Amino acid sequence: MDTRHLEYFVAVAEELSFTRAAERLHAVQSTVSSGVAVLEREVGTALFIRSTRHVALTRAGGELLPQARTALEAVERMRSAGAQATGRVTGSLRVGLLTNLESLGLPAIFGAFHREHPGVELSMRTSPRGSTGLVDDVRRSRVDVAFCGLAHDELVGLHAQVLRRQPFVALLPAGHRLAAAGSVHLADLLGDDFVDMPLGFGNRKVVDDWLRAASLRRRVTLEVPDLSAVPAYVAAGLGVAVVPEQTAAGAPAEAQGAAGFAVVPLVERLVWELSVIARGEGRSPAVDALLAHLQRHLPAA
Repeated sequence: MDTRHLEYFVAVAEELSFTRAAERLHAVQSTVSSGVAVLEREVGTALFIRSTRHVALTRAGGELLPQARTALEAVERMRSAGAQATGRVTGSLRVGLLTNLESLGLPAIFGAFHREHPGVELSMRTSPRGSTGLVDDVRRSRVDVAFCGLAHDELVGLHAQVLRRQPFVALLPAGHRLAAAGSVHLADLLGDDFVDMPLGFGNRKVVDDWLRAASLRRRVTLEVPDLSAVPAYVAAGLGVAVVPEQTAAGAPAEAQGAAGFAVVPLVERLVWELSVIARGEGRSPAVDALLAHLQRHLPAA
Protein backbone atom coordinates (compact mmCIF):
# COMPACT_ATOMS: atom_id res chain seq x y z
CA MET A 1 0.00 0.00 0.00
CA ASP A 2 1.47 3.34 -1.09
CA THR A 3 1.81 5.72 1.87
CA ARG A 4 1.24 8.64 -0.48
CA HIS A 5 -2.27 7.33 -1.12
CA LEU A 6 -2.82 7.26 2.65
CA GLU A 7 -1.69 10.90 2.80
CA TYR A 8 -4.21 11.80 0.10
CA PHE A 9 -6.96 9.97 1.97
CA VAL A 10 -6.20 11.65 5.31
CA ALA A 11 -5.98 15.09 3.72
CA VAL A 12 -9.33 14.71 1.92
CA ALA A 13 -10.93 13.30 5.08
CA GLU A 14 -9.75 16.27 7.14
CA GLU A 15 -10.55 18.92 4.53
CA LEU A 16 -13.71 17.22 3.16
CA SER A 17 -12.64 18.66 -0.17
CA PHE A 18 -10.43 17.24 -2.91
CA THR A 19 -9.52 20.78 -3.97
CA ARG A 20 -8.35 21.90 -0.53
CA ALA A 21 -6.56 18.59 0.02
CA ALA A 22 -4.64 19.07 -3.22
CA GLU A 23 -3.68 22.63 -2.23
CA ARG A 24 -2.55 21.41 1.18
CA LEU A 25 -0.37 18.69 -0.36
CA HIS A 26 0.93 20.80 -3.26
CA ALA A 27 -0.51 18.21 -5.63
CA VAL A 28 -2.75 18.26 -8.69
CA GLN A 29 -6.36 17.53 -7.79
CA SER A 30 -6.62 14.74 -10.35
CA THR A 31 -3.60 13.05 -8.74
CA VAL A 32 -5.27 13.16 -5.32
CA SER A 33 -8.54 11.83 -6.75
CA SER A 34 -6.83 8.96 -8.57
CA GLY A 35 -4.71 8.12 -5.50
CA VAL A 36 -7.82 7.88 -3.32
CA ALA A 37 -9.50 5.73 -6.00
CA VAL A 38 -6.52 3.35 -5.98
CA LEU A 39 -6.73 3.10 -2.19
CA GLU A 40 -10.46 2.39 -2.39
CA ARG A 41 -9.76 -0.49 -4.82
CA GLU A 42 -7.08 -1.84 -2.49
CA VAL A 43 -9.35 -1.86 0.57
CA GLY A 44 -12.32 -3.01 -1.47
CA THR A 45 -14.85 -0.33 -0.54
CA ALA A 46 -15.71 3.32 -1.08
CA LEU A 47 -14.17 5.71 1.45
CA PHE A 48 -16.03 8.87 0.45
CA ILE A 49 -19.49 9.89 -0.63
CA ARG A 50 -18.92 12.36 -3.46
CA SER A 51 -21.30 14.88 -4.95
CA THR A 52 -20.94 18.14 -6.84
CA ARG A 53 -21.50 20.08 -3.60
CA HIS A 54 -19.83 18.16 -0.81
CA VAL A 55 -17.58 15.28 0.20
CA ALA A 56 -18.30 13.05 3.21
CA LEU A 57 -16.70 9.96 4.71
CA THR A 58 -18.47 6.65 4.35
CA ARG A 59 -18.77 4.44 7.42
CA ALA A 60 -15.77 2.43 6.18
CA GLY A 61 -13.83 5.65 5.58
CA GLY A 62 -14.49 6.80 9.14
CA GLU A 63 -13.24 3.47 10.48
CA LEU A 64 -10.12 3.54 8.31
CA LEU A 65 -9.13 7.15 9.10
CA PRO A 66 -7.55 6.58 12.54
CA GLN A 67 -5.70 3.54 11.19
CA ALA A 68 -4.35 5.59 8.27
CA ARG A 69 -3.17 8.30 10.65
CA THR A 70 -1.45 5.69 12.83
CA ALA A 71 0.29 4.21 9.78
CA LEU A 72 1.54 7.62 8.62
CA GLU A 73 2.78 8.47 12.12
CA ALA A 74 4.68 5.16 12.18
CA VAL A 75 6.31 6.04 8.85
CA GLU A 76 7.34 9.44 10.25
CA ARG A 77 8.88 7.75 13.29
CA MET A 78 10.87 5.46 10.98
CA ARG A 79 12.09 8.46 8.99
CA SER A 80 13.03 10.22 12.20
CA ALA A 81 15.02 7.20 13.39
CA GLY A 82 16.78 7.02 10.02
CA ALA A 83 17.59 10.72 10.10
CA GLN A 84 19.07 10.39 13.58
CA ALA A 85 21.17 7.42 12.48
CA THR A 86 22.60 9.18 9.41
CA GLY A 87 22.67 12.69 10.75
CA ARG A 88 21.14 13.94 7.48
CA VAL A 89 17.70 15.55 7.35
CA THR A 90 15.73 15.72 4.11
CA GLY A 91 12.18 16.56 3.08
CA SER A 92 10.08 19.65 2.54
CA LEU A 93 8.92 22.31 4.98
CA ARG A 94 6.00 24.70 4.58
CA VAL A 95 6.45 27.75 6.78
CA GLY A 96 3.62 30.15 7.57
CA LEU A 97 4.65 33.79 7.97
CA LEU A 98 3.13 37.03 9.17
CA THR A 99 3.89 40.45 7.78
CA ASN A 100 5.99 42.86 9.85
CA LEU A 101 8.51 40.28 11.11
CA GLU A 102 11.53 42.19 9.81
CA SER A 103 12.98 42.63 13.30
CA LEU A 104 13.51 38.87 13.61
CA GLY A 105 16.00 38.72 10.75
CA LEU A 106 14.34 35.63 9.27
CA PRO A 107 16.08 35.64 5.86
CA ALA A 108 19.48 35.21 7.53
CA ILE A 109 18.10 32.62 9.96
CA PHE A 110 16.55 30.54 7.18
CA GLY A 111 19.71 30.96 5.10
CA ALA A 112 21.75 29.44 7.92
CA PHE A 113 19.23 26.60 8.22
CA HIS A 114 19.52 25.89 4.48
CA ARG A 115 23.30 25.69 4.71
CA GLU A 116 23.03 23.34 7.69
CA HIS A 117 20.34 21.16 6.07
CA PRO A 118 20.65 21.51 2.27
CA GLY A 119 18.42 18.47 1.75
CA VAL A 120 15.37 20.30 3.15
CA GLU A 121 13.25 22.24 0.66
CA LEU A 122 11.64 25.37 2.15
CA SER A 123 8.49 27.16 1.01
CA MET A 124 6.89 30.22 2.60
CA ARG A 125 3.29 31.38 2.67
CA THR A 126 0.93 33.71 4.50
CA SER A 127 -2.75 33.35 5.33
CA PRO A 128 -5.47 35.85 4.41
CA ARG A 129 -6.84 35.23 7.93
CA GLY A 130 -3.55 36.09 9.64
CA SER A 131 -2.64 34.24 12.83
CA THR A 132 -6.04 32.57 13.10
CA GLY A 133 -5.64 31.10 9.63
CA LEU A 134 -2.06 29.99 10.28
CA VAL A 135 -3.02 28.16 13.48
CA ASP A 136 -5.79 26.39 11.56
CA ASP A 137 -3.29 25.58 8.79
CA VAL A 138 -0.92 23.93 11.30
CA ARG A 139 -3.73 21.97 12.95
CA ARG A 140 -4.86 20.73 9.51
CA SER A 141 -1.28 20.02 8.34
CA ARG A 142 -1.45 22.59 5.53
CA VAL A 143 1.61 24.22 7.09
CA ASP A 144 4.39 22.56 9.09
CA VAL A 145 5.72 25.49 11.12
CA ALA A 146 4.21 28.95 11.53
CA PHE A 147 4.73 32.25 13.28
CA CYS A 148 1.57 33.53 14.94
CA GLY A 149 0.39 36.29 17.22
CA LEU A 150 -2.40 34.58 19.15
CA ALA A 151 -2.40 34.27 22.91
CA HIS A 152 -0.69 31.18 24.31
CA ASP A 153 -3.91 29.74 25.74
CA GLU A 154 -5.34 29.56 22.20
CA LEU A 155 -2.57 27.19 21.10
CA VAL A 156 -3.59 24.20 23.22
CA GLY A 157 -2.36 20.90 21.74
CA LEU A 158 0.34 22.55 19.64
CA HIS A 159 4.05 22.93 20.20
CA ALA A 160 4.41 26.67 20.89
CA GLN A 161 7.49 28.71 21.75
CA VAL A 162 6.94 32.37 22.66
CA LEU A 163 9.54 34.50 20.90
CA ARG A 164 8.50 38.05 21.75
CA ARG A 165 6.17 39.83 24.15
CA GLN A 166 5.30 43.45 23.44
CA PRO A 167 2.91 45.87 25.13
CA PHE A 168 0.36 47.65 22.99
CA VAL A 169 0.54 51.43 22.56
CA ALA A 170 -1.90 53.94 21.11
CA LEU A 171 -1.08 55.72 17.85
CA LEU A 172 -2.85 59.09 17.61
CA PRO A 173 -2.81 61.67 14.81
CA ALA A 174 -0.57 64.58 15.77
CA GLY A 175 -3.51 66.94 16.30
CA HIS A 176 -5.51 64.50 18.45
CA ARG A 177 -6.82 65.84 21.77
CA LEU A 178 -4.81 63.20 23.69
CA ALA A 179 -1.62 63.28 21.58
CA ALA A 180 0.36 64.99 24.36
CA ALA A 181 -0.98 62.80 27.19
CA GLY A 182 1.43 60.76 29.29
CA SER A 183 -0.85 57.73 28.95
CA VAL A 184 -4.35 56.97 27.75
CA HIS A 185 -7.17 54.60 28.66
CA LEU A 186 -8.40 52.53 25.73
CA ALA A 187 -11.96 53.47 26.71
CA ASP A 188 -11.11 57.15 26.09
CA LEU A 189 -10.49 56.39 22.39
CA LEU A 190 -13.73 54.57 21.65
CA GLY A 191 -15.35 57.69 20.23
CA ASP A 192 -12.72 57.74 17.47
CA ASP A 193 -12.51 55.76 14.25
CA PHE A 194 -9.89 52.99 14.36
CA VAL A 195 -7.36 51.79 11.81
CA ASP A 196 -6.60 48.09 12.22
CA MET A 197 -5.92 44.84 10.42
CA PRO A 198 -8.69 42.49 9.21
CA LEU A 199 -10.45 40.06 11.53
CA GLY A 200 -8.37 37.00 12.36
CA PHE A 201 -5.02 38.75 12.72
CA GLY A 202 -3.47 38.24 16.13
CA ASN A 203 -2.91 41.85 17.16
CA ARG A 204 -6.52 42.76 16.34
CA LYS A 205 -7.87 39.72 18.16
CA VAL A 206 -6.05 40.69 21.37
CA VAL A 207 -7.70 44.12 21.35
CA ASP A 208 -11.12 42.81 20.28
CA ASP A 209 -11.07 40.12 22.98
CA TRP A 210 -10.15 42.67 25.66
CA LEU A 211 -12.94 45.01 24.58
CA ARG A 212 -15.45 42.15 24.49
CA ALA A 213 -14.48 41.06 28.00
CA ALA A 214 -14.94 44.66 29.19
CA SER A 215 -18.31 44.93 27.37
CA LEU A 216 -16.93 47.75 25.21
CA ARG A 217 -17.08 48.32 21.46
CA ARG A 218 -15.14 50.38 18.92
CA ARG A 219 -15.50 51.34 15.25
CA VAL A 220 -12.88 49.93 12.90
CA THR A 221 -13.48 52.02 9.79
CA LEU A 222 -10.27 51.20 7.90
CA GLU A 223 -8.72 47.73 7.59
CA VAL A 224 -5.23 47.37 6.12
CA PRO A 225 -3.51 44.05 5.36
CA ASP A 226 -0.02 45.01 6.58
CA LEU A 227 0.58 46.00 10.20
CA SER A 228 3.61 48.10 9.27
CA ALA A 229 1.36 50.34 7.16
CA VAL A 230 -0.99 51.24 10.04
CA PRO A 231 1.11 54.18 11.35
CA ALA A 232 1.03 55.91 7.95
CA TYR A 233 -2.76 55.78 7.86
CA VAL A 234 -2.94 57.19 11.38
CA ALA A 235 -0.53 59.97 10.37
CA ALA A 236 -2.85 60.75 7.44
CA GLY A 237 -5.65 61.43 9.92
CA LEU A 238 -7.80 58.41 9.04
CA GLY A 239 -8.18 57.23 12.64
CA VAL A 240 -6.40 56.09 15.77
CA ALA A 241 -4.79 52.67 16.29
CA VAL A 242 -3.66 50.33 19.04
CA VAL A 243 -0.59 48.32 17.97
CA PRO A 244 2.39 46.44 19.44
CA GLU A 245 5.09 48.98 20.35
CA GLN A 246 7.56 47.59 17.80
CA THR A 247 5.16 48.63 15.03
CA ALA A 248 5.33 52.21 16.21
CA ALA A 249 9.11 52.09 16.70
CA GLY A 250 9.60 50.74 13.18
CA ALA A 251 7.61 53.49 11.46
CA PRO A 252 9.55 56.01 9.34
CA ALA A 253 10.87 58.90 11.42
CA GLU A 254 9.18 61.47 9.20
CA ALA A 255 5.76 60.00 10.10
CA GLN A 256 6.30 60.67 13.79
CA GLY A 257 6.01 63.97 15.60
CA ALA A 258 4.19 67.19 14.80
CA ALA A 259 3.32 66.30 11.20
CA GLY A 260 2.46 62.65 11.74
CA PHE A 261 1.38 60.67 14.78
CA ALA A 262 2.08 60.46 18.48
CA VAL A 263 2.83 57.28 20.43
CA VAL A 264 1.03 57.20 23.78
CA PRO A 265 1.33 54.33 26.30
CA LEU A 266 -1.87 52.54 27.27
CA VAL A 267 -2.93 52.40 30.90
CA GLU A 268 -4.30 48.89 30.28
CA ARG A 269 -1.75 46.08 30.13
CA LEU A 270 -2.47 44.59 26.70
CA VAL A 271 0.32 42.31 25.50
CA TRP A 272 0.96 40.86 22.05
CA GLU A 273 2.80 37.52 21.95
CA LEU A 274 4.67 36.24 18.90
CA SER A 275 5.13 32.47 18.89
CA VAL A 276 6.49 29.81 16.57
CA ILE A 277 4.14 26.82 16.43
CA ALA A 278 4.00 23.30 15.04
CA ARG A 279 1.98 20.16 15.61
CA GLY A 280 2.31 18.72 19.09
CA GLU A 281 3.12 15.22 17.82
CA GLY A 282 3.78 13.32 14.63
CA ARG A 283 6.29 15.90 13.40
CA SER A 284 8.83 15.09 10.72
CA PRO A 285 12.61 15.22 11.36
CA ALA A 286 12.77 18.32 9.17
CA VAL A 287 10.22 20.12 11.37
CA ASP A 288 12.10 19.21 14.54
CA ALA A 289 15.36 20.37 12.96
CA LEU A 290 13.85 23.75 12.09
CA LEU A 291 12.31 24.17 15.56
CA ALA A 292 15.69 23.45 17.16
CA HIS A 293 17.36 25.91 14.76
CA LEU A 294 14.85 28.63 15.58
CA GLN A 295 15.27 27.99 19.30
CA ARG A 296 19.02 28.56 18.96
CA HIS A 297 18.69 31.74 16.91
CA LEU A 298 15.45 33.13 18.40
CA PRO A 299 15.57 32.29 22.12
CA ALA A 300 12.26 32.37 23.95
CA ALA A 301 11.11 35.64 25.48
